Amino acid sequence: MTDMWRNLILTWSANPLFAVALTLAAFMLANRVFVRIGRPLWMPPVLMAAVFLAIAVAVTGMGYESYNVGARWLTVLLGPATVALGVPLYQQMHHIRALWKPILCTLPLAASLAAVYAVGIAWLMKAPPIVLSSLAPKSVTAPIAMGIAEQLGGSIALTLGGLLITGVLASVFVDWGAKWLKISDDRIVGFALGLNGHAIGTARAFEISPMAGAFASLGMSLTGVFTAIFLPFVFPF
Repeated sequence: MTDMWRNLILTWSANPLFAVALTLAAFMLANRVFVRIGRPLWMPPVLMAAVFLAIAVAVTGMGYESYNVGARWLTVLLGPATVALGVPLYQQMHHIRALWKPILCTLPLAASLAAVYAVGIAWLMKAPPIVLSSLAPKSVTAPIAMGIAEQLGGSIALTLGGLLITGVLASVFVDWGAKWLKISDDRIVGFALGLNGHAIGTARAFEISPMAGAFASLGMSLTGVFTAIFLPFVFPF
């Protein structure tokens, strides 16, 4: 029975659609669980889906390499999905024009700190260069972060893990911080979520309001562009 199961998994894993179907099934299951447990900020669907998917890959014996080959079809869609965020940006452009000065002042400092503190802490803990290179783009949306990590000589898997943790924690702490500081302006909250929490923070912002989502898209996009230009030049030093 074990040999039959192993042969069946090997046959399925040879088809790229199996990895795609497994990923979508994990995400749909995570969404259902997320609703059932009351939509907690600390356990978003993307985090639960990652756990479910890791368990499925381990239990079935499929292996990460086989899964990764099939899941590349989904990775390709990350780029168009990021570009599609330009639609809410366009819809809220009049609000963005009114706040271009504070945005211009805030973005370079915040985006720089997002990279510097992670690399600085890892460096103080004597982490190897590959870890430093992988953590540097942890606050940037996945398609851009993967390219930066490759350029710096980091590990894509470690970078994606850092992205997941950063997105979840940023969503939680920005929400708590806004309540503690009594910030009710969706533009500020959304921009902070996008700047610090990339796609996961942006998804959380759209749950707040369309305006928060638009400013989160702006923060995520500008952070990605700034980091892609700034980090490869500064990181070697």
